[in-house]
Amino acid sequence: MTAVAPQAETEGHLVEFDSVKLSFKGVVAVNQVSFHVDSGELFSIIGPNGAGKTSIFNCLSGLYKPQEGDIRWRGESILKLKPFQIAELGMGRTFQNIELFEHMTVLENLMTGRHIRMKGGVLANLVFAGKTKTEEIENRAKVEDIIDFLEIERWRKFPVGMMPYGMQKRVELGRALAMEPDLLLLDEPVAGMNLEETEDMARFILDIREELGITMILVEHDMALVMDIADRVMVLDFGQKIADGTPAEVQKNPDVIRAYLGEEFASDDLKEVERELEGDAIEAAEGS
Repeated sequence: MTAVAPQAETEGHLVEFDSVKLSFKGVVAVNQVSFHVDSGELFSIIGPNGAGKTSIFNCLSGLYKPQEGDIRWRGESILKLKPFQIAELGMGRTFQNIELFEHMTVLENLMTGRHIRMKGGVLANLVFAGKTKTEEIENRAKVEDIIDFLEIERWRKFPVGMMPYGMQKRVELGRALAMEPDLLLLDEPVAGMNLEETEDMARFILDIREELGITMILVEHDMALVMDIADRVMVLDFGQKIADGTPAEVQKNPDVIRAYLGEEFASDDLKEVERELEGDAIEAAEGS
């Protein structure tokens, strides 16, 4: 695939999530959460199960409509747009559970991701000649590039239902890439994977940012992965943002420790964090 350098946003953030509140029959899933993501950034959202991570993705992609707040894409509100319109703007996503067509081949599944880039109508596609045929050839070439990029050439004609789980997750990623998104929402891309599959997926995620210049928001429970590849991390707990910052900052945040380990463990962990901070201050003083 063609390498693209990340482009800096000259007029603000790529996407802004501004004081959003989402509730279902009185149950608050997202409570006054705000964050932004800049072009070229790998931003991660973490939190315990039920914290509201996937609900945020569903708000971003237009599946859910929040009761309060605003969501802006390049400075313009997208709250009134339908999911397909948001996708056309340049937002793609993967899902926690694999949502592929099991009886279709890898190539056919990836071609479904090209749908929003196709201009031919139903009648033109039935005839399959002229511009429609040229468009099909061009789209297939794009998909073949993605197959090469994700190293799934040997599986290209296999029905995805016959493929190993880890490879199916790659196809899911490939279908999102076929949309040529500016922002890619990755919902637990390594869930259920073994160590080797996780390392491969981490490599592809980094390649997507560095070679394709695609901005990403990553939701993931694998903390080692998140802390290793994310630029910034936001932590949710019961629908509320409790921390954000660099991976190093978030790991030492007392509220994050409490959310993950509970109050009974927090005191000991906080003492350890305090000792680390104290040691860092001593080293800095000695260095000066």
